Amino acid sequence: MITLISQQSDQPESQGSVVAHLCAAFKISRATFYRQREKILKPDPEEMIIRDHIQRIALEWPSYGYRMITAELGRRYKTEPVNHKRVLRMMREDNLLCLRKHRRFIVTTDSRHGYRIYPNLAGNFTPTGLNQLWVSDITYVRLYQEFIYLAVILDAFSRRVIGWALSRNIDTELTMAALRMAINIRSPWLSGLIHHSDRGVQYAATDYTQLLDDHQIRISMSRKGNPYDNAQCERFMKTLKYEEVYLNEYEDLTDARRRIGRFLDDVYNCRRLHSAIGYLSPAEFEQQLRQEV
Repeated sequence: MITLISQQSDQPESQGSVVAHLCAAFKISRATFYRQREKILKPDPEEMIIRDHIQRIALEWPSYGYRMITAELGRRYKTEPVNHKRVLRMMREDNLLCLRKHRRFIVTTDSRHGYRIYPNLAGNFTPTGLNQLWVSDITYVRLYQEFIYLAVILDAFSRRVIGWALSRNIDTELTMAALRMAINIRSPWLSGLIHHSDRGVQYAATDYTQLLDDHQIRISMSRKGNPYDNAQCERFMKTLKYEEVYLNEYEDLTDARRRIGRFLDDVYNCRRLHSAIGYLSPAEFEQQLRQEV
């Protein structure tokens, strides 16, 4: 906008009237125009460096908002603290604020079954340490000619993905593969742990609940028709979709397993920042917990 007004007011004989007319059209004052034009003509070297850093981070993490970008600035470049409002302004000026499109979705929860439905134990429970609450969910991934399905388990305290499995079939074996991985990684500190999921048949099936019982893990399920009961896992799935799945086209199941596995294990767990755990990655957060013990 400032550049447009400047281009239209290049002729000295009509400069004043053109500026006044265009400023009125864009509903800005002439003082604002001249102040902003001065910034464009004589850019601040420090701000140019910060903009370059912001653009590099935004390119690597396209779904980061301005608060996450602000946190990453301090971690990566060891700069003087930059106010998040300043980062927001620069991202808005450079058109770096992420715009998310709504996508069609496929239902992955089938709660029409005859298995036992367990009460929601996670509703009012706030974990204070690791292995107190695990949350789990299933989502789909679109390939060229088919859909495949991903089951994940997160530790609700650290946000770390501790179990995952990918398959062409959305069945109990899919969820059990993710559960076995989580148990192998987190054993033997599982007694009293709450495992929370939706009411889907993959989680209510006898083989799955028996595996939980065998390790003294308490079973919790969302209330009927209430996705907010599993909000943390829902947010994770959105992150996965926007930061990995929607940015790539997988050739086949093997390619998807390799690339999604890299994202979960290397990027999400070890590099991606989370505001809820002090702008640390889950791996850093857990390492910090171990050092405090």
